[in-house]
Amino acid sequence: MAEKLMMTALSPTMTEGTISKWNKVEGEAFSSGDLLCEVETDKASMDYEASKSAVLLKIVVPAGGKAGVGDLIAVIGKAGEDPSSFVGDSAAPASPESQTAPAAPTAQIAKVSLAVVEPASAGSSSGPAAPAFYPRSSPLARKIAQEMNIDIRLVRGSGPDGRVTEKDVRSFRLEKSSSSAQGEGGAPAAVGGQPPSQASLPGKDASFTAVSGKRAIIAKRLSDSFFSAPHYYLRKEILADDLVEARARVNEKRKDPISFNAVLVKMAAVALSGHPEINVFWRDDRIEQRSAIDIGLAVALPDGLITPVVRDCGTKGLVRIEEELAALIEKAKTRGLVPGEYEGAGFTITNLGSFGIDEFTAIINPPASAILAVGALSKKAIVRADDSISAGRTMVLTLGCDHRTVDGAVGARFLADLAAILEDPFRTLL
Repeated sequence: MAEKLMMTALSPTMTEGTISKWNKVEGEAFSSGDLLCEVETDKASMDYEASKSAVLLKIVVPAGGKAGVGDLIAVIGKAGEDPSSFVGDSAAPASPESQTAPAAPTAQIAKVSLAVVEPASAGSSSGPAAPAFYPRSSPLARKIAQEMNIDIRLVRGSGPDGRVTEKDVRSFRLEKSSSSAQGEGGAPAAVGGQPPSQASLPGKDASFTAVSGKRAIIAKRLSDSFFSAPHYYLRKEILADDLVEARARVNEKRKDPISFNAVLVKMAAVALSGHPEINVFWRDDRIEQRSAIDIGLAVALPDGLITPVVRDCGTKGLVRIEEELAALIEKAKTRGLVPGEYEGAGFTITNLGSFGIDEFTAIINPPASAILAVGALSKKAIVRADDSISAGRTMVLTLGCDHRTVDGAVGARFLADLAAILEDPFRTLL
């Protein structure tokens, strides 16, 4: 008997996936354990294996399509069986809302012509004039956008097929409130609280890049973290001369040098061992105290961000951490990480110093409670303890904390100890 094939959770945190490739075609038989399709999540490409032998009767979500966990993606059964009873809803006429929304792009880059349409007369409706056309969006998102004087065409959607949600509109408003007078993408900002005119939008041959499944899920996870976890930030500038010298001495006789990131991971592990109250997870109805010190390092990839995790750093030496970190980063670049290698960090480090960024703030990687943003090494004049002035290297650390689990004084004590360890690496031997 024909039955539904649902999108399953291929990792503990997966809520949605994009089918990047079907390995079977309609009408093809498969056996238990065969690879049916490849699913892209926000972190990696995962294999969807068959749990039983059957025939792929109907593909409901094609390659490039998105589906939430529990959604129907195909119909399987015996050869010759009719799958129509399971996919009848997909053939139903489109709703009025979907008829007015443009179709989701299927190519990676699509050229779109924006027709110039005269806005409705001022007396035709209350509030600001609605856009001449809508992107794929929810009715509530359009209502909120109109109330906030936001041109919804400028909002990037994080919902299925790039659908703009209420949260996207509010996030866009928050970003715009802290930006300069220059509009996004070079377009002029709203004047007098009104959205830009149609003519001020990109030219009629503007190019748009479809949001990948990975990018959409990253956007959703970080938005959920930023808007649900009350972030606060603590900043401390440290003297880094001894840290730089200590690393140089370690690398003097090494063929493969210890990376600066490995040093940061080791030092953070030492600090966390003395502050277990930082190494906790927020679990909605309880706080989970972590026993192992698992530290993630944010790694930038061409299509997004991933955070490989070095496990149990508190029991490992610097060389072991470097070896594991290097192997994880290499696997991340080839999309070879499995969920156990990028999920469950109790603490995260993100380092933009190599890009010349002096300091920045970062969004916490849930369900963890803290993230450390590391800026570049800078040479400047330093006033010493004896009031003498000499050149020295400094570095800015910015600790982001979730106020639900980590109070301000708790975060401050941890950052102070971490700074002291980095300024005097010999302390790690004590």
